[in-house]
Amino acid sequence: MEHSNIINHHHIKKEGRPVAFTSEVLKKVQSLLGRYPEGRQKSALLPVLHMAQEEFGGYLSVDAMDYVATLLGIRPIEVYEVATFYSMFYLEKTGRYVIEVCRTGPCAISGGEKITNHLREVLGIKPGETTADGLFTLREVECLGSCGTAPVMQVNTEFYEQLTPDKVDRILGELRANTNSGNTNGSSWAEKFC
Repeated sequence: MEHSNIINHHHIKKEGRPVAFTSEVLKKVQSLLGRYPEGRQKSALLPVLHMAQEEFGGYLSVDAMDYVATLLGIRPIEVYEVATFYSMFYLEKTGRYVIEVCRTGPCAISGGEKITNHLREVLGIKPGETTADGLFTLREVECLGSCGTAPVMQVNTEFYEQLTPDKVDRILGELRANTNSGNTNGSSWAEKFC
């Protein structure tokens, strides 16, 4: 039996599209890298991956991960390991707003399941799916670290606590309004890290 060195997996496929940060984001990345001692640029990997995911369509393609590796002077496999380990990095296209609802014990007993079911109903999707308009992706995640204010959800970079179905409806309405007005409301990773 002959063995091949080629990995055949849908996540490990180059799209062959050019990938580069805008000059504005690249300046922020360079500023971020300047915070670390020479030879320790890998320490900036998490924030740079967040910025790359945001900049390159809401997910990390192999091309985007290779670009990040080049910027940080590390091997691509080091980027792949991190991007595939953490649930906040997406290897497939997502909606503009990724809604992550906590499903662990404290949130569940405080109404988290009710929130997830409400989102399923109003968005017309199940966890793991994206709305037809490409606006929302719904995900269930493990602990978001806010048990005392359960139930909670995170939408991109923002946390929402002590949720009720009415509060969720207001949040969705604000997100739709922001989309229509083009307002990001200061919720980009590049703004948070630099």
